[in-house]
Amino acid sequence: MKSRDLLIGFAAGAAAAYIAKEIYENKQTLYPADDVLKKVKQSFKEEGPIDGSWIFMKTEPYNQHAVKTEVYKGGITRHRDDELEQYEFLADAYTGAVLEVTKS
Repeated sequence: MKSRDLLIGFAAGAAAAYIAKEIYENKQTLYPADDVLKKVKQSFKEEGPIDGSWIFMKTEPYNQHAVKTEVYKGGITRHRDDELEQYEFLADAYTGAVLEVTKS
C-alpha cells in the first residue's frame, strides 16, 4: 500500500467524522409532547379542575410573521359554572413554551 493511498483514506475518514459531528451538534431535539401537556394541565389546574386533555404527538409547522418553528397542538376541557369550556393550545416543539391559547 502506498503512503499516498493511506493519506487519502485518513483525510476522507477525518472529513466524514467532522461532518458527522457537525450534523449531530446542530440537530435540535424535540421537547417531549407528554411533558408539554403536563405543564399546560398544571397551569390550568391552578384555576380549577379539568375534565380532559389531549395533545397530538406529531409536530406541525408554524409560521407567524418571521417566526418559523414546529409546534404541538393540544387541548383542555373543563366545566366552569355548569358550562363546558374547551381550550386549544399551540406549544413550541423545541422549547415546550406555549405560543397560543384559544377558547373554542
